[in-house]
Amino acid sequence: MPAAPNDDFVERVLDVVESIPPGRVMTYGDIAATIGSNAPRAVGKVMAYGGSGVPWWRVIRASGHPPQCHEGEALEHYRAEGTPLIWGTSAYRVNLRTARHVP
Repeated sequence: MPAAPNDDFVERVLDVVESIPPGRVMTYGDIAATIGSNAPRAVGKVMAYGGSGVPWWRVIRASGHPPQCHEGEALEHYRAEGTPLIWGTSAYRVNLRTARHVP
């Protein structure tokens, strides 16, 4: 079983997430790269267990899809913030080309 991310890693991840402006997003990999890591899954772990106090909906999968099991709640935030979306036949995703935030 992988080790839990250390406190410094957690703090750096949450700081980056807090800095993402409304209507913009970053992928788990974007956040990992921003803090000098190559561990997007560890970023996901941080978000799963400690990300409820930050704008978690602004952290998405590389495909542009919102966090799993939170699609409906995330959509409310995206609409309120004017996040650009792409609609498919049964689902939506964030338009990374226009919504990606690069700190």
